[in-house]
Amino acid sequence: MDLPAAERLPWSREAWRDTLFVLSGAPLQAACWTLLALPWAFWVPERAGSVLSLLLASCAAALALVRPLTRAHRERAWAVLGRDLPVPPARPGGLLRALRAEDPRRDLGRELLYHLVVGPLLGGAAAAVALAWAGGAALATAVFWPPHAALLIAGLTLAGLALLAAAPWLAAGVRRLDVRAMAALLGPDRARELERRVEDLAGKRADVVDAADLERRRIERDLHDGAQQRLVALAMNLGLARETLTDVPEPARRVIVEAHEEAKAALAELRDLIRGLHPAVLADRGLDAALSGVAARVPLPVTLRVDVAERVASTVEAVAYFVVAEALTNVVKHAGAASVEVAVVRDGPTLRVRVADDGAGGADPARGTGLAGLARRVRSVDGTFRVVSPPGGPTALTVELPCAL
Repeated sequence: MDLPAAERLPWSREAWRDTLFVLSGAPLQAACWTLLALPWAFWVPERAGSVLSLLLASCAAALALVRPLTRAHRERAWAVLGRDLPVPPARPGGLLRALRAEDPRRDLGRELLYHLVVGPLLGGAAAAVALAWAGGAALATAVFWPPHAALLIAGLTLAGLALLAAAPWLAAGVRRLDVRAMAALLGPDRARELERRVEDLAGKRADVVDAADLERRRIERDLHDGAQQRLVALAMNLGLARETLTDVPEPARRVIVEAHEEAKAALAELRDLIRGLHPAVLADRGLDAALSGVAARVPLPVTLRVDVAERVASTVEAVAYFVVAEALTNVVKHAGAASVEVAVVRDGPTLRVRVADDGAGGADPARGTGLAGLARRVRSVDGTFRVVSPPGGPTALTVELPCAL
């Protein structure tokens, strides 16, 4: 956080905090190069193979130091600044496993970039901060030196005061650079974090879609086994009464007839509702049987082709079923078509659904003909939805669904 100028005075707590943070990082930032150079102190030119062995030893020592240095920098940020830097995912299996794995290797490369390139540069900046404080303090006391030329003493004193005034700003700038570099190179990879979040959200969305499908199935089963059976019994009893009670007064008979018709209408509506939630035949016998039943109820010639050798995920089956059912309903209500062709084909990992009619065309999802709802349902399982419907027809609705969620 940037602080006002009053808090950047040389004697302020923030100035000393930034200076402490910058100077405490300098030994850590020089550690990797120190380890790389240290084995060369034992180099014996006359010994064969000593160069290669020393090179391997120095590189191994630097690699072994990467993790401890990263932890030390993270602890430094917390102890001095109170800044908690996110920890990247652990690399299981040790350093060799990390070098072989693709994703952990990206983390290791970022850490090496900090410790071998960015860190030493920041260490040089830390040396400049130390020089500004030490040099400023030394020059600011020139007024107390043995007498010399007054103008030289005044100039040195002013230069020292200027260095002391600039040192807190320099320390703050180096601190900001160091914190940003650590967050970018020693913390989690933001691109990978976004990928993980997208995967997590996709998994959660798939769980929600599956849960909604399971809930629809539960409601369908409860209605089928409960309310529908009661309505069937009621309609049968009223029908029996209608047929047998012929000697009752006409007003009573009329009430029985009306009740019987209402019970049959309610039963038909309930069956349509159950079929709209999740038809039992779809779960029991698959898309071919379920869509054959849908096509048989359409008052138009329907050419149906279902080529799904292996059943797909139940949620995808449900989406494909409702796409065809809603599309056929739209054709009957709005298209004025003479015939419809329906094709459901599995092509590897993709289930393709196509509904084409020879009607008047002009279908537009934006006009609320049920197509917008279908598009949302298709997108809920990462499918694609496309309608080609020029004025005058024909209309072709094409949907592609992933077979597995």
